[in-house]
Amino acid sequence: MTAVAADPAAVYALRYADDCLVLSHRLAQWSSRAPALEEDVALTNIALDLLGQARALYARSAELDGTGRSEDDYAFLRDERDFVNCLLVEQENGDFAVTIIRQLLYSTFQLEAWRALSESTDAHIAAIAAKAVKEVTYHLDHATQWTLRLGDGTAESHARTQAALDQLWPYAAELFESDAVTRDLVTRGVAPDPERLRTAWDASIDQVLSAAKLERPSTSWAPSGGRRGLHTECFGYMLAEMQHLHRAHPGAQW
Repeated sequence: MTAVAADPAAVYALRYADDCLVLSHRLAQWSSRAPALEEDVALTNIALDLLGQARALYARSAELDGTGRSEDDYAFLRDERDFVNCLLVEQENGDFAVTIIRQLLYSTFQLEAWRALSESTDAHIAAIAAKAVKEVTYHLDHATQWTLRLGDGTAESHARTQAALDQLWPYAAELFESDAVTRDLVTRGVAPDPERLRTAWDASIDQVLSAAKLERPSTSWAPSGGRRGLHTECFGYMLAEMQHLHRAHPGAQW
């Protein structure tokens, strides 16, 4: 499947849909492997919430770009360069601290974005966002509680959590990038200004890090490219795993 030129709102919806799909798959990789049964269930439920958000956004993107593509087309029949998710969500699970910090950074952003998008002039996006706010509120609370527990826990848990934060922090910058697509939608009231989201994100993250006794990393490195289809090496392996069955047996049904 080749990339389709679409209006800015379709591109914007596709970006968020890809974020949700990729992070959902990463969390699903913990199924039967989480450190405790309760966490196995919790991470799987969060993954399912994200998958539902992705499906709704893919449907909206298909309406806007006029292609009539299905959610399976978006998920399984696009190549790596056609995905426009941010780099943060595709990072490998690592140990439990890495997964939790990745979730903290993205869920904090996602909650602010959904809150703003619930007031979008695009009624479909606003409805999706209003439902998602309730789900992501739980996602963020889960990540926050674990960040506090790990950061302000043992010396080992604190060191691992700080290392995870240092590793993932640079990827957060991409969440707040602005381009022609974003600027057009901000002007039309479809999407929020990324700078507005950044201010709220900073305040929320700083509060959690302070309570968890974690140091906010200081770095000028800000990897980018995910929104343009340029991904890290680990993404290709994840995509191959995710798409293998569908591509190996086209048209198969359960």
